[in-house]
Amino acid sequence: MSGKDKRALRAAARFYAVQALFQMEKSGQTVESVRHEFETHRIGAEGEDADWVGADLSHFGKLVDLAVDYQANIDQLTDRALVVKWPIARIDPTLRALFRVAGAEMTQMDTPPRVVITEFVQITQAFFPEGREAKFVNAVLDHMAREARPEAF
Repeated sequence: MSGKDKRALRAAARFYAVQALFQMEKSGQTVESVRHEFETHRIGAEGEDADWVGADLSHFGKLVDLAVDYQANIDQLTDRALVVKWPIARIDPTLRALFRVAGAEMTQMDTPPRVVITEFVQITQAFFPEGREAKFVNAVLDHMAREARPEAF
């Protein structure tokens, strides 16, 4: 498998992880049930209505688990990057899920922060193609990265 193929599978894993966290928040499902649903019925699935692209299942699982396990710390890091009037609890639930997954990868994995920022800005553009959310996400993730991994800058 080429490096490009591996990067595409990891990018898809990030996208699915954001969706999984969003689903957990909205439905109240456990991390185990959401992971199982995505791993067995969504990621790489083909159906009448749509085909779901494949993803790096290991990366997906790590991201979801780390985002849940470190949610309190990630939320605090995110809050410090947001303006005082907009704590993470007031942020759009899709963006909240995105910040949690990005924060998990940024703080708990070896992925360079600039890669994390670039990847999650692209995911933001997929969810919000017409809005200014991508610029907002870029600014917040940059602030988070500079606090969490200052040696990378």
